[in-house]
Amino acid sequence: MDLSGARVLITGGSLGLGKETARRLGDRGARVVITGRDPQRIQAAAEEVGAHPVVADVASDSDIDRTFAETLHALGGLDVLINNAGIGVHRPLSELTREDFRKVFEVNVFGAAMMAKRAAKIFEDQGRGNIVNVASTSGLRGYANGSVYSASKFALRSMSECWRAEMRPHNIRVIQVNPSYVPTAFGRDDRQEKPEEAGKLTPGEIAHAIVGALEMDDRGFIPELTVFATNPF
Repeated sequence: MDLSGARVLITGGSLGLGKETARRLGDRGARVVITGRDPQRIQAAAEEVGAHPVVADVASDSDIDRTFAETLHALGGLDVLINNAGIGVHRPLSELTREDFRKVFEVNVFGAAMMAKRAAKIFEDQGRGNIVNVASTSGLRGYANGSVYSASKFALRSMSECWRAEMRPHNIRVIQVNPSYVPTAFGRDDRQEKPEEAGKLTPGEIAHAIVGALEMDDRGFIPELTVFATNPF
């Protein structure tokens, strides 16, 4: 697709992968809305990357309704939804609670699904569109203490496959991107960005993958794209 003038909505856009993706899409001429829960952070990120901010939590249906209302008002329509918002809980099996699963699934699974539901209606009506789900290599392979987070990303991968089967007849592309470890604010209570680490990915590589996948001509699409550091050790 031609990203010049494309109308894009990115959840979790105040930090890390979401913010860098917004920046790169804006550099391509896209018009971008970013969402986040912290008013000051999302406003600062929007000013930095030239996006329109919406204070919203994907775990809230009323916030999702407002997100789409504000996005359609700001952009006049929608061409791309990027489900990037995500949280994690990492505990041993012996310490897990139901609330751990509820908290993470509300954002990573239910939130992504309800955002995609709203976008799908718009895309079906106009006969085209793009949904990008930012998952994780944790959705490809489990690991110690990862029961909650990994399960949520396995679920997102499953939904991506289902949505592809439903959406392709409507010229809607569903793309999943699986980053391996990227030092960001993810998982930090203080929400402070981590410094870059030698040998590890940065948000830039993931943003590059998302932008590259979207820029493919609309007659084709990349169903799933996994990004690893070349030499992580």
